[in-house]
Amino acid sequence: MMTSEIRETSPPIAAGVWIAVISSFINGSTFVLQKKGILRSRKRDGSYLKDGVWWSGTLSMIVGQIGNFLAYNAAPAVVVTPLGALGVLFGAVLASYILQEQLNVLGKLGCVLCCCGSVVLIIHSPKSESVTSSLELEERLADPVFVAYSLLVVLLLVVLMVWVAPAHGTSNIMVYVSICSLLGSFTVTSCKGLGLAAQDAFSGGPSSSRALGLFLGLLGTLSVSILIQFTFINKALEHYSSNVFEAIYYVTFTSTVLTASAILFREWTTVGLVDCLGMLCGLTTVAVGVLLLRISSEASLTWKPAARGPDKID
Repeated sequence: MMTSEIRETSPPIAAGVWIAVISSFINGSTFVLQKKGILRSRKRDGSYLKDGVWWSGTLSMIVGQIGNFLAYNAAPAVVVTPLGALGVLFGAVLASYILQEQLNVLGKLGCVLCCCGSVVLIIHSPKSESVTSSLELEERLADPVFVAYSLLVVLLLVVLMVWVAPAHGTSNIMVYVSICSLLGSFTVTSCKGLGLAAQDAFSGGPSSSRALGLFLGLLGTLSVSILIQFTFINKALEHYSSNVFEAIYYVTFTSTVLTASAILFREWTTVGLVDCLGMLCGLTTVAVGVLLLRISSEASLTWKPAARGPDKID
């Protein structure tokens, strides 16, 4: 009996893993191609919206996100999410060839530590409880704790976008990273809820009108979040290295998504001592990795003006 169940569930899980691996490589090329398009348009004094390479990166982002959606529906999140680290490593390699963005020893070590720490964090994170209907999802969304968390995230986003980003966005990479990562709390939650809401909204049942309202609300939240996120990702790529931004963004995005999911699905009550220690180790490893990436990024910025000095004299 158990053997037959494993045989039935293994193929979709294996397919989900393969889809996740392919999507990770596609996502890894996204920031590199968009950065290349921005640099090409800057040389021509034009808009990157008219550059074909930039649009190829945008198309890669769309395809990669569709792949992630399919992977999460075919395999457990605890299996799929760590595979996103492959995209970070692939992006760093690709950037060294396409953009000539060479990471020094500290940068390479920081990139590896970020990926390893994120994987440990995901493995020991609380697992999602199953939500089977839009009514149950609506109940979770109306929970006072999740509402308070959502309001706090919105307040932080307003402060970052209106006051902090104009003043410090071009000098501190964490400003744009924080904005894009906090928006992930809404994009991933909306993606998870759209499938449930769609089933009840278009089933023609007694609760279809209520589910339709939830579906439209989630769809609107997802659309606005993606547009804002997309805008600030490109702002970040205009001023910072693509591989440094991608590594730090992967860490912070994963952390905020795990936090939002844990609050929404009330998962923290199931976390034991071993998982708490594991998450603490993962966060510590990630913090060290981000610190090394920041040091590497600042070192490259101080080196470039000195290296370009003779060109300016000519």
